[in-house]
Amino acid sequence: MTDVVLAAAEAIEDGYEIELVEVSDYVTANTILNAGDVYANFSQHVPYMETFNAGNDGTLVGVQPVYNFTIAFYSKTHDDIADLATGDTVAIPDDASNRGRALKMLDDEGIIVLDPAVDPYASTVDDIVENPLELEFLQVGISLLNAAYDEADLVFQWPSHIAVLGLNPHDDGLITELDDTFALHLVVREQDAGTPATEALKAAFRSDAVREVIESNPTIDVAF
Repeated sequence: MTDVVLAAAEAIEDGYEIELVEVSDYVTANTILNAGDVYANFSQHVPYMETFNAGNDGTLVGVQPVYNFTIAFYSKTHDDIADLATGDTVAIPDDASNRGRALKMLDDEGIIVLDPAVDPYASTVDDIVENPLELEFLQVGISLLNAAYDEADLVFQWPSHIAVLGLNPHDDGLITELDDTFALHLVVREQDAGTPATEALKAAFRSDAVREVIESNPTIDVAF
């Protein structure tokens, strides 16, 4: 994410300047944007942003898809998803959008069965109607899932985070998914969506410089 922002900073048109502000968690990135302390952020997909808006009277909007990424489940104890055993622990995100995505992946794989009356993207562990392996679910923030990798038998994680552990979805993922619904977006406040500054940002984030950064990373795909 930071590489993309820095590339966009090099590409933005004259008269504008991008200053990179790094924060330690996704909620803070949205809180400071919603308060107007920063002009834009680049840290999330639209489903996560919509969940934040609903819970925080937010007015954030996604204005430019930038890249899509392969998400995966990883395991320190198993080499194949078929090796998952009765009573194993599965670590998933605790935010609604990523939790639903993780549970849907497990449902698609036939590991659990979700209530068919529920939108799988909005599902919770309470919507699991069949759990033949009696899996135990550990729900933590995305930033804590790497730590859970040492404790749980199966862990959902973003490629940008799991890379710190020397893992990537294509080589190490036991279940993988690439879903355009979850492309990472440039996000601004609704009141700023149509301004010249936002148009300049959008152009910078879909510049050749940004494209080169994305294409150099095999775990992500250009979304513009």
